Amino acid sequence: MKPIRTFNVSPCLPERLEQLRSLAYNLYWTWNTEAIALFRRLDPQLWEQTNHNPVRLLGQIRQDRLLEAAADNGFLAQMERALAQFQEYCHPEQTWYQRVRGTTTKECIAYFSLEFGLSECLPIYSGGLGVLAGDHLKSASDLGLPLVGVGLLYQKGYFSQYLSAEGWQQERYPINDFYNLPLTLVTHPSGAEIRIVVPYPNRDVHARVWRLQVGRVPLYLLDTNIPVNSAYDQDITDYLYGGDVDLRIHQEMLLGIGGVKLLQALDLRPTVYHMNEGHSAFLSLERIRQLMSEAHLSYDEALQVVQASQVFTTHTPVPAGIDLFPADKITYYVGHYIEAFNLSQQEFLSLGRMNPGAFQEPFSMANLAIHTASFVNGVSALHGEVSRQMFQGLWPNLPPTEVPITSITNGVHARSWVSEPLQYLLDIYLGPQWSEAAITDALWQRVDSIPDEELWRIHEICRYQLVMFVRSRLQRMLQSRSATAAELAQAAEALDPTALTIGFARRFATYKRATLFLRDVERLRRILLGSVPIKSSGKQHRPIVQFVIAGKAHPNDNPGKELIQEIIHFTRQEGMHHHIAFVPDYDMHVAKMMVAGCDVWLNTPLRPQEASGTSGMKAAMNGLPNLSILDGWWDEADYVKTGWAIGHGENYGDRHYQDQVEANALYERLERDVIPLFYERDENDIPRRWVQKIKAALSLNTPQFNTARMVRDYAHRAYFAASDRHFVLRENNYGAAKELAQWKERVLEHWYTIQILGVETSREHTLTVGEVLEVKAAIALGALEPRDVQVTLFQGRVNEAGLLEEACPTLMTLVRTTSDGRSIYTAQVSYESSGYQGIALQLLPRHAYLSHPYEMGLVLWA
Repeated sequence: MKPIRTFNVSPCLPERLEQLRSLAYNLYWTWNTEAIALFRRLDPQLWEQTNHNPVRLLGQIRQDRLLEAAADNGFLAQMERALAQFQEYCHPEQTWYQRVRGTTTKECIAYFSLEFGLSECLPIYSGGLGVLAGDHLKSASDLGLPLVGVGLLYQKGYFSQYLSAEGWQQERYPINDFYNLPLTLVTHPSGAEIRIVVPYPNRDVHARVWRLQVGRVPLYLLDTNIPVNSAYDQDITDYLYGGDVDLRIHQEMLLGIGGVKLLQALDLRPTVYHMNEGHSAFLSLERIRQLMSEAHLSYDEALQVVQASQVFTTHTPVPAGIDLFPADKITYYVGHYIEAFNLSQQEFLSLGRMNPGAFQEPFSMANLAIHTASFVNGVSALHGEVSRQMFQGLWPNLPPTEVPITSITNGVHARSWVSEPLQYLLDIYLGPQWSEAAITDALWQRVDSIPDEELWRIHEICRYQLVMFVRSRLQRMLQSRSATAAELAQAAEALDPTALTIGFARRFATYKRATLFLRDVERLRRILLGSVPIKSSGKQHRPIVQFVIAGKAHPNDNPGKELIQEIIHFTRQEGMHHHIAFVPDYDMHVAKMMVAGCDVWLNTPLRPQEASGTSGMKAAMNGLPNLSILDGWWDEADYVKTGWAIGHGENYGDRHYQDQVEANALYERLERDVIPLFYERDENDIPRRWVQKIKAALSLNTPQFNTARMVRDYAHRAYFAASDRHFVLRENNYGAAKELAQWKERVLEHWYTIQILGVETSREHTLTVGEVLEVKAAIALGALEPRDVQVTLFQGRVNEAGLLEEACPTLMTLVRTTSDGRSIYTAQVSYESSGYQGIALQLLPRHAYLSHPYEMGLVLWA
């Protein structure tokens, strides 16, 4: 039956426990061990049943248990400690941002992402991209950064995974009950819902707004599941990454266009817009339209303002991972912007194309984001290189090394991912500042002061907890499909709490090669069953090995599902259930258990297709050595002291051969290095040299691969500069933006009339190391002036292809302008090494308001 009235019923908390409500509705509790322990203490079983959701816990717990807790002095004392920490966190004397930026800057960073992984009780994420976005918000909160998140709130989110009796992945979509999640509906002072309206073809779509508080940072989420919308439009925010291309465009319009309207409705005026992947790139269109409509700017002028204040992070190392839409779909769904911008259809579509003249080229959301951003980055040093090659076509006159795409290596949020037992130990020996915003290398050198015995025992506790968790999860899965008593008994004996445990958990995309370790089954059996010879001066152990594996394949990815099935079938071979366990329904909780309880973290992607690989960072932050292909973050880590590399980063060009070579390298690493080191024990049964690996993983990786460092990098390298440009361009009724647009028009009109008349050098053919070479260039700038250009001389070694390698730039100096209009530039260079060397001369546009010299895509070479 249909209700005639609806009510939001809140739990009836005793007065002494009322403050639990404020703690439950701020996700600060997700990284505060005292708060987590407090909620768990109320009802440990219900805490697990609610998937660690304090709001639902307080709503379902028995009233007599609440009254009992209100009379428990021990519980009340713990609650006061948790609340005191919460208040101190929310109201610090001074934040990192205030120390660096001051207290008067009226800036705001809007961070857009299609998914956010903040807690397992909020399944609005699918994997690394979303968890990275969640950790970004958490560290922004720690730093005191004035940042707001913008995303979508999914009714069903990403799927829960279960396995059929044949080991085939199945999906179910539990419905998210927004009123029993730490969400608050955003309303007007009158109590009416704040709603935004997004124009779609032939109708408007309405969305309400939910707020999720992440420490000091608010995250606003749009929800179309309201009666005013049609059934189809209500389902726009039904599934994450579900549906067809039309639904994807609907979602990305809501995120980008709706997100801008949302911020406007909340009277928030961001100075920086950060697009986490290209899903939100339509926000550029709406921002331009608003500036043209409200500030009466031309399209070119509005574009300057938008571009100056936008940041784009790409997470995709392969072209197939980028959202590409047919041109007719784009003109159908967002074609109304063509008329608003007074552009031709092809001019508009060129915003999303690499080649503006290729009329059949699809519209790329990544290209749109790059065209409308002043700062573009990949998420590891290697991924930055890959991205420069992928997008070089946007700057066809530049070598890949000069393409203006940089990198900021990802990180993970320390307090969210380090296990509770290890956090307590680090608090004792390093002090609670080990996880603060300004994590330093010097502080982490104190890890050596932790006694080996204590660190090892803490890790053994975590491994034991993992094994018990895996057994429980396997039994629960088997019970759900009415398995036999024998199968349940077998699950109860899975794994060995003392054995070397290797973890592998990630999306089951084929390039991640989850089954590479199964390449030689007989060799793997010998490894698992303990036949690798070891030497130990202490207690002798049988060197058995076990794998804990978890991960989901996309519902439409049958090859990924086949990889899962292959692993399941292997676990069912005789004796293998003791050594390999596949943990169903991978989520953030499973990830936390695994990165804490495994001994080694395995990663076997096909290089260079792993953009970053943050799960390995989480493992390293728990002291786990990584065993990985040299891809993503691991390529820039100390993979000798803190783990092992699989192979040497070669690309053989033959996938079958590549797999064979790297599987063999994996087995050799296990047999020669990993297993002997783990089982080498002293008389106290402590693997001393292994513990040194643990300490190195902690001390060398934690200061570098954490989101405190990452968000500081974004602030210093992207946010502050973009915000400053925003303020400059909008001053005096956008006077600077208008000036820049006019200057660009003039430069573009005359650029191709520039002539490089000649380049002279003080020496020909031969030089000695250290000898000064004088270079003089004569350039006819035509209608342009010397202040409009930047002339750069590059020097470097000439490779076998006749190109400069690792070229070093030197700005040339204007010495005079001749009566016939030639501009004479000079520079002096010298070479520090012998060999075949060369020079190259480059001209770029120059203006004080450009975000970087390559912004216009104009380049001339001598």
